[in-house]
Amino acid sequence: MIESQLIILQQANAYLASVSEQQYTQVISPTFMSSAGAHMRHILDHYYSVINGLPEGLIDYDKRSRGGVVESCPKAAQSAIESISTFLSALTPEQLKQTLQLSTEISVIDKQVAIVDTTLAREVIFVGSHAVHHLATIKHIAQAQELKVEANLDVYLNLSFN
Repeated sequence: MIESQLIILQQANAYLASVSEQQYTQVISPTFMSSAGAHMRHILDHYYSVINGLPEGLIDYDKRSRGGVVESCPKAAQSAIESISTFLSALTPEQLKQTLQLSTEISVIDKQVAIVDTTLAREVIFVGSHAVHHLATIKHIAQAQELKVEANLDVYLNLSFN
């Protein structure tokens, strides 16, 4: 499970190594409503929700920072990925079984929050799946930009999201 997470983060890191700040922050409207940087920040926010919620035993994906340096600077995002990878690599099987609570909004009409039981393993799996979803959008943004990528991005650019 952790190895899969690290591969997902390596794919994100490979993209970040290949993109300029201008490409990273460009919004290609009307096709896309946000930049690749905004999607990357959103991915990393979810990982940090797990990391920051672990000490108190409560994960809240609705507590996120918006904007900031990770959204505008690929190198800052790479640094965040390194930190997240270190955290994930240090997790033990016992920690992954840990029961936590998840606070989540459950209504699109008004503010309704539910708190449910979960495990660290389940939430790690979720943030990885969520990352793949947003990496697919980043891939499409890169394609629209006709981004020239290095050979090591072949795995990333050839992912199938069907």
